[in-house]
Amino acid sequence: MMNKEQKKNYITEMTNQFENSKAVMVTHYQGLTMPQLDELRSKMREHGIVFKITKNRITKLALEKTKCKDLSNLFNGPTAVAFGEDAIMSARILSKFAKDNENLKLIGGMMENEVLDQAGVMNVANLPTLDEARANIVGILNASASKLVSILLARSEKMSTLPPENSEKIT
Repeated sequence: MMNKEQKKNYITEMTNQFENSKAVMVTHYQGLTMPQLDELRSKMREHGIVFKITKNRITKLALEKTKCKDLSNLFNGPTAVAFGEDAIMSARILSKFAKDNENLKLIGGMMENEVLDQAGVMNVANLPTLDEARANIVGILNASASKLVSILLARSEKMSTLPPENSEKIT
């Protein structure tokens, strides 16, 4: 049981987490073992994501003062939240872990200021990360440039091998 001071600190901490995170993913974790939770936390921590088990009643109080107040209805039952800067990475790690561990359920979240339902979180999980998108764009640009160069080289080779059209015969 928390005393008043601990509750106040918890509300302040959670309010800061909700306000300062660009990505918030809400899950239900009932049935996961401590080693499974530790494994998930470890994977999340590698990407700068905080995975925290919440106290629903007090967390709802913290939510009231934040941009994430629309997530309040998700906080019932055994709830845990992932706070991070990259919604795609958070959703991807959680969805992959949920596939391997049926006891983890993704129930919703928030990306920037957009509320996501369960299907929205799964859609975000399938998006390419910023680095993957950049690599795809560079690949497309590189392929286009290579094609352009090969076309120009082929034209110049043809031009150098063609006989002159208007050459006069000298007799």
